[in-house]
Amino acid sequence: MKRNATAVWQGSIKEGAGNITTQSTTLNNTQYSFNSRFAEGVGTNPEELIAAAHAGCFTMKLSANLGEAGFTADKLETKCEINLDPSKGEIVESHLTLTATVPGLSQEKFDELVADAEKNCPISKLLNTSIKVDATLA
Repeated sequence: MKRNATAVWQGSIKEGAGNITTQSTTLNNTQYSFNSRFAEGVGTNPEELIAAAHAGCFTMKLSANLGEAGFTADKLETKCEINLDPSKGEIVESHLTLTATVPGLSQEKFDELVADAEKNCPISKLLNTSIKVDATLA
């Protein structure tokens, strides 16, 4: 299975601008720029897209883990914050914050399944950075 996205950039790094289109066209010529990445400009940025990918992937992996263990979540909600250190020019952390409602699940089993999802979702495996998870079982 392969997925793709295309980025087009015109101009210099600070004055230029670009757009991103995904294969599904969920993003379709979505603008991005220096300001949308490093300030509060309109548009998306690579870190926001990585955050969305990591939150979605981790949540799906946890759902699969729960199913394999005989549980079904009423709700899994994950927020991902990507920390880009501009002075280093690198992403230094992905921080996942999860709130889960899973009937009948013990805290011990929850922690085990979350740890597995953190390590084994495909996006976690792709990222070469510190990954943290704060998980709450409601």
